[in-house]
Amino acid sequence: VQLVESGGGLVQAGGSLRLSCAASGSIFRINSMGWYRQAPGKQRELVATITSGGSPIYADSVKGRFTIARDNAKNTVYLQMNSLKPEDTAVYYCNAYEYISGSSYRGPDYWGQGTQVTVSS
Repeated sequence: VQLVESGGGLVQAGGSLRLSCAASGSIFRINSMGWYRQAPGKQRELVATITSGGSPIYADSVKGRFTIARDNAKNTVYLQMNSLKPEDTAVYYCNAYEYISGSSYRGPDYWGQGTQVTVSS
């Protein structure tokens, strides 16, 4: 599974950015895609994920500002980021994995190369 991200950059506080992540390869088992981020000196943290059925999960810190969406036909996941804050500055990583609903099974994580998002104050 290969994940290719795009859409990062530099934006002023209050601005918006849209990230995209296209999946390719052996993706037939992948049913969860999402975004994590890692700021300097901090651990990687969940931003948002979405299942193939369209159920999103958001970190509390981004609820109401970020929206995750998925185009299953294009095997692509998007992250629309509005009202950006300086604390959103991080490298954003696309993530994908297989899970089995109703069980504890989670397949291996696949990661993109990361895209830098910088929010200036």
